[in-house]
Amino acid sequence: MISHKKYMDLAIKFAEKGRGLTSPNPLVGCIIVKRGRIVGKGWHKKAGTEHAEVLAIHDAGKKAINSTMYVNLEPCSHWGRTPPCTERIVEAGVREVIIGMNDPNPLVDGFKELKFRGLKTKIGILEKESKKLNEAYIKYMRTKRPFAIIKVAMSADGRIATKTGDSKYITSKEARAYVHELRTGVDAVMVGLNTVLRDNPELTPRLVKGKDPMKIVVDSHLKIPKNCSLMKDPAKLMIAATGKASKNDIKKLQQKGVTVIITKTRKGLVDLQDLMKQLGKHEIASVMIEGGSELNSSAIKEGVVDKILIFTAPKIIGNGLGAIGNLGIKTVDKAINLKNPVARKIGNDILIEGYL
Repeated sequence: MISHKKYMDLAIKFAEKGRGLTSPNPLVGCIIVKRGRIVGKGWHKKAGTEHAEVLAIHDAGKKAINSTMYVNLEPCSHWGRTPPCTERIVEAGVREVIIGMNDPNPLVDGFKELKFRGLKTKIGILEKESKKLNEAYIKYMRTKRPFAIIKVAMSADGRIATKTGDSKYITSKEARAYVHELRTGVDAVMVGLNTVLRDNPELTPRLVKGKDPMKIVVDSHLKIPKNCSLMKDPAKLMIAATGKASKNDIKKLQQKGVTVIITKTRKGLVDLQDLMKQLGKHEIASVMIEGGSELNSSAIKEGVVDKILIFTAPKIIGNGLGAIGNLGIKTVDKAINLKNPVARKIGNDILIEGYL
């Protein structure tokens, strides 16, 4: 059993290499083992390209005959952009397939298919780790809405900016580099108009190497400044507005190459539930909200948030902007308890990660 876990852990590490590049497909890694030696390895590099299992089979060549395959997600058994992996596994002569978790895609039934074809199969090895790796894919596959993370960088007394609005930089360079790494792993980063007006952010992962995500601005009346940093790359920009936005402004932005999404309204503002639904249709499977206190509280209240990351710096600011706006909570027993919270140190800061 120990070796099963060891090889599955390796498959998960290989899957990680595709982070940020495979969406809306899952992260998949595959290891082929024969007589205690790794003879093939592969990971899914990009949606539409060959799957991890096929790459590992290529790598193993004839050594795949009578081998054991480890893959963190159930192999596909249907024709999609590529042929089914189950066929290739059977053809290659693999004897046993060890799988991390079921694929939530209803079209995939690889576990049963392989069993039916006479292969020895086992599922649920490092299942918890496999599910965490693909938490965004699982949510997107089940709901067709993106997995949403709120990221907050605040002082020890819960401030994200001083009274004058200055917020550069509350957390350490290490924490900022970590956030940039997170940006490369999500499909989009989201802010509200206030953040654009106050900070004029770039929202790029410039401190690390990796993919630049889409930028989403929640801007009910299209008041975004035409010369802000985000306008430099209009193809990467999506603006969510309501029907109250001027048709002329919408047209001008679209001509520049910006994607404008018109949502239903909620209390006169962008309805975030509707926005998430529309982002899902644009194949945005994960989004990190890096907004101010208002966007953070609206997203929590409207029930669109799956996970929260709070970076806390050992600094005290006093009067200033709070991290999360009014949630309408009047007594402590009604406070939102984060599920499965984990705390760790990044640079001099503490990161608390939990699920809603």
